[in-house]
Amino acid sequence: MVKDTFLLAFFQNGLLFLPDMNKTEYRIVGVMSGTSLDGIDLVYVSFYNKIGSWSFKINSSETVAYPKKWFNILKHLVSKSIKEVAEIDANYTQFLAKIIKEFIKNNNINDIDAVCSHGHTALHQPENKLTYQIGNLLSLYEILQETIVCNFRIQDVELGGQGAPLVPIGDALLFKDYEFCLNLGGFANISTEVDGKRIAYDICPVNIVLNYYVSFLKLDFDDEGKIASTGAIQKELLVTLNSLEFYKQNYPKSLGLEWVEREVLPIIDSFNLATKDILRTFVEHVAIQIAKEINKASISKVLITGGGAYHEFLIERIQSKTSNKLIIPKNTLVEFKEAIVFGLLGVLKLREEINCLSSVTGAKHDHSSGIIYKH
Repeated sequence: MVKDTFLLAFFQNGLLFLPDMNKTEYRIVGVMSGTSLDGIDLVYVSFYNKIGSWSFKINSSETVAYPKKWFNILKHLVSKSIKEVAEIDANYTQFLAKIIKEFIKNNNINDIDAVCSHGHTALHQPENKLTYQIGNLLSLYEILQETIVCNFRIQDVELGGQGAPLVPIGDALLFKDYEFCLNLGGFANISTEVDGKRIAYDICPVNIVLNYYVSFLKLDFDDEGKIASTGAIQKELLVTLNSLEFYKQNYPKSLGLEWVEREVLPIIDSFNLATKDILRTFVEHVAIQIAKEINKASISKVLITGGGAYHEFLIERIQSKTSNKLIIPKNTLVEFKEAIVFGLLGVLKLREEINCLSSVTGAKHDHSSGIIYKH
């Protein structure tokens, strides 16, 4: 069988994998699809390791929007059984491989150490020892014929962790000049150092809720937050949202679409508000929850990335609630930071170095997570 020629990971199938620890430069295609369904982020990035210190250079990048068919499929994944998700997985992996192959061709990329792909989260229930990212099947290798590093979350959940967030080790290695790294994607998650340890956790939903409601206006997103800025805050809804049990929990903790559909959307819908008022109220909710976290430290720099960085009204509301400095970098870093970091996670896996921190996820111990498809 063809799979017998592949090395899935150094500890699997009794095969020996000897990583090259002396290698100082890696050329990686990083791939990320987030819960907000903005599209597939692809980045061709060079990583440099100089005496244990990592840096990077973005060579090319692109976001590929989902066709309507795939957008609708991915939007409803949490309602599917594992068997149904597995069937979707086979088709999605083929689709993802095609997108990556076109990115490589269109950018004339000839030198690749690995394609490092997050895939797309279909199910995330760490309390049930379940996390399922589609797009991580062996067929990804068979089509691309490049070394693949993927499926980064499953091992952490097996070790008792949340399987998320995984980006913080990239924050620690690539963005150590910032006291906080805040990602505003489908969910807001934050990364920082406490007592010499990197911690990170999901704060609250962001684009996964905002984009859901703005879709009723036949829009994909609220450009710069212009619609939200015209709405009125519904105080009772705001109080109810801020009282959700999740906000009382200590880290490590993470969120998924399942939680949003069960806990958040029914509350909002029960108020029967105009869309602009929902958006305004939810922006205020997000700003309150984020400010509460970054105000735990004073005189700090907060690096903000993710699609929510373009929501000017949200950024304005967060800034109004904190004296800490909010820094929004160049667009390429705003949009592709997660793809870059998953590229780094793949490099660390190739080196069999720690890429998943127990202080972040709550796993039994730090570990090198992911699966390698390689001759």
